Amino acid sequence: MKHSEIVGKMSLEQKAAFVSGYDYWHLEEAPELGLPKICITDGPHGLRKAKGKDYVPEEGETKSSAGIGLGNSVPTTCFPPAATSSCSWDEELLFEEGVAMAEECLKEKVSVILGPGTNIKRSPVCGRNFEYFSEDP
Repeated sequence: MKHSEIVGKMSLEQKAAFVSGYDYWHLEEAPELGLPKICITDGPHGLRKAKGKDYVPEEGETKSSAGIGLGNSVPTTCFPPAATSSCSWDEELLFEEGVAMAEECLKEKVSVILGPGTNIKRSPVCGRNFEYFSEDP
């Protein structure tokens, strides 16, 4: 089924639930439309994923719903910031970084990684310019 057909069959409530999310890291599922729960993450320098709601912290660890704490995060690769990598102008290197990020996403069953971004740092008040590939320094 095409995306436009799925969206056309969704109620307003389903659309709102889908875009607002099931929880911090998942989009709402709609089994009757063939939409599974979709895992997303915001790793600007690679995959960042929490271990899950059922994770029991070890001694000295804290449980974080956002997965920010090291104890609650799945170990993954931290790549150089996009602003640094883009300065290399090495397209093959950047392609290989993308392949490595994709492999980690597949391994951890992540459907969408929200980063790195591309060419959107036009304002110093953006606040997250370290995440973006760009020709601007």
